Amino acid sequence: MSQSKGGRGGAAAKGKKPGKSGGEEKRDDALQAVVIADDFRTRFLPFSLDKPRCLLPLANAPLIEYTLEFLAMNDVQEVYIYCGAHHEQIEHYIHNSRWSPISHSCPFTTLDFIRVADARSVGDFLRDLDTRNIIGGDFVLVHGDLVSNLSLAGALAAHKARREANRDSCMTMVLREAGQEDHRTKSKTTTPVFVVDPRKNRCLHYGEMTPLQTDHYINLDPTVLEGSEVEVRSDLIDPQIDICTPDVLALWSESFDYETPRANFLHGVLKDWELNGKFIHTEIVDQGYCARATSLQIYDAITRDVQGRWAYPFTPDCNLLKGQTYQLLDDDVYQEDDVFIDEDSIIKDAIVGQGTNVGFDSVIRNSTIGRNCKIGNSVRITNSFIWDGAEIDDGAVVEHAVIGDAAYVGKGVTVHEGALVSNGVRIGEKSNIGASTVLSLLAHDRKPLESQSQVVGAEGKGAIFRYPEEDDAGEEDLARLENPLIYSLEQFDLEGSSVSSFSSSIDDSDDDSEPATSVQNQDMGRSRLSSFASDDSGAPNFSSFHADAVHGLLEVLRGSVGDFDSEKLEFTSLRLANNASDVAMRKAVATAFVRRAVELVNAESSGLEPAKAVKEALTSREGAVAFVSDVGVGGDDVKEQLEFALAVQRACVSTVKVIDVAKAGNILAAMLQQMYEHDILEEEGLLAWWEDARGQEGEDMPVVRAKCKPLIEWLENAEEESDDSDDD
Repeated sequence: MSQSKGGRGGAAAKGKKPGKSGGEEKRDDALQAVVIADDFRTRFLPFSLDKPRCLLPLANAPLIEYTLEFLAMNDVQEVYIYCGAHHEQIEHYIHNSRWSPISHSCPFTTLDFIRVADARSVGDFLRDLDTRNIIGGDFVLVHGDLVSNLSLAGALAAHKARREANRDSCMTMVLREAGQEDHRTKSKTTTPVFVVDPRKNRCLHYGEMTPLQTDHYINLDPTVLEGSEVEVRSDLIDPQIDICTPDVLALWSESFDYETPRANFLHGVLKDWELNGKFIHTEIVDQGYCARATSLQIYDAITRDVQGRWAYPFTPDCNLLKGQTYQLLDDDVYQEDDVFIDEDSIIKDAIVGQGTNVGFDSVIRNSTIGRNCKIGNSVRITNSFIWDGAEIDDGAVVEHAVIGDAAYVGKGVTVHEGALVSNGVRIGEKSNIGASTVLSLLAHDRKPLESQSQVVGAEGKGAIFRYPEEDDAGEEDLARLENPLIYSLEQFDLEGSSVSSFSSSIDDSDDDSEPATSVQNQDMGRSRLSSFASDDSGAPNFSSFHADAVHGLLEVLRGSVGDFDSEKLEFTSLRLANNASDVAMRKAVATAFVRRAVELVNAESSGLEPAKAVKEALTSREGAVAFVSDVGVGGDDVKEQLEFALAVQRACVSTVKVIDVAKAGNILAAMLQQMYEHDILEEEGLLAWWEDARGQEGEDMPVVRAKCKPLIEWLENAEEESDDSDDD
């Protein structure tokens, strides 16, 4: 890690700081931090059964490495780590890393571990901390799954100024503004809602909303709205970075009902502020990166951000760990030394760890491969996480899944989207692991599971994992939503209401409801009342991405701005910012090129025939063909080509409002033929598209598709002639 980032260099250069002279010197000169290494949740099961979550790899570095780097770069001097499950592994890891208290490279003057044998919640940890008398002043409270490059200098200064002005100001929460649109690291499962006085940055109320609620509102005490200005914010990322005074620990100790930092503690303290007299403030920033890997879904998102350099300087090639040798190579591949990749294999947008071997004719895209992994011949890995020592044998396919440490995926196995294959599991050859299947060697109580040969094959080892039941029905549903790798509401029976309401705890007919009305009449440039709108479908809103992406591509196609090299960077950035799916990307690319062809056909004075218009759209600008191939199609797989051809067909159908359906069909036929001639689409992909039933849905799809029949017949005849030639 670079020594020049933030305040990191100074702290590291000083090494061990000498002990303070005189026991009476104020201890709050040293900035302290408390790291919660266990939050007692099930979100990383079954992987966390035999390894603590803070040591699970994110971009091939343990999560806690990012947390400790964040503290070091903000000049924290004393660190106390509260360990829960697997405390011995955490202590062993730290003592053998550069963070060891006896290491000269450790930037902290103190790094201690605290164990609480009977702890069942974060609240138990903090109540224990209150009894130890080791916190001498302000301290930073974080979790061991935090990834952040934020500087806390401004927040610490503002917190100190408030505390000096009013000793009852006890905590400052650092929050990141993310906007109303979908953001990769904004949780889709639990939306935090902060009610804030923007003049004083004081938090007045905290609530949470989930897609599982029948009604989408929060209850407010009317007194909260008595101020002249109030903002209701649901557009914030909460990394749970809290700057606290010792009074915070006393508040935890006053109520043994508090178990979680936000839903229990924050909500309760704000609700009873007239009794406790304490004030909690916010520091809302709009620059920098911060997120907690609170679930596999967010873990997935943060990994993409680290890989995409959004969390800079936390990138794979910063080489967080001693001995790491990552370099950024072509095709956005981060690769360590001592990696063998057969020249016939394709690797793009990936991280590949030391000692890994990739056989011939394999394809790895948008994936992280750990150290000492064995990837066989003709393997396909997409959007997946392969951890250290795993082996993926010949002909296997892994699609958007997690394969744990030392797991084995046999020959010809298919692991479908959302599957979790825990540490040490072995899947026998030609097994088919269904979508969202979870396999483990251990039950949730850590007892060995009897292998299920019908699932993992006769030679396999492992069984279906069952999550533990939650005490509360609401928590059970939320766990079912948050535990999977892929977010989906399909398993829930939700009512279709998307109406959000703003409710106080008094009856609507009461005259005292006036404050709520005054809030709604405030300047909406500052108010965030609109943030209560929700989408019960749970589906991301990509309308903004689609419009911006299509507009940008059309500008380049028209020659108005730039070129396709720069547009590729812009398009990728836009996709990351909106967390757009592969489907949304295909749709945007297909729509832009079809619209450009339609523009050329409909030009008033120089309208072109569809075939010429398509050729002009696809070939007149340098780099256009490569852009469609790399970004629109995204690979050589038949499935990817099928999906892009279908996206082009749908884009052509959408133009029948401005051109007749026959011309739309001619444009489709010409587009597919040009893409075939330029090796964007191959014969197998086009024939697969022709056979796909989705191409004949609706009224216009079959009509537009019919114009392509001569092309398909020509391809089929060419294939037959090729087969006959081979037979001869």
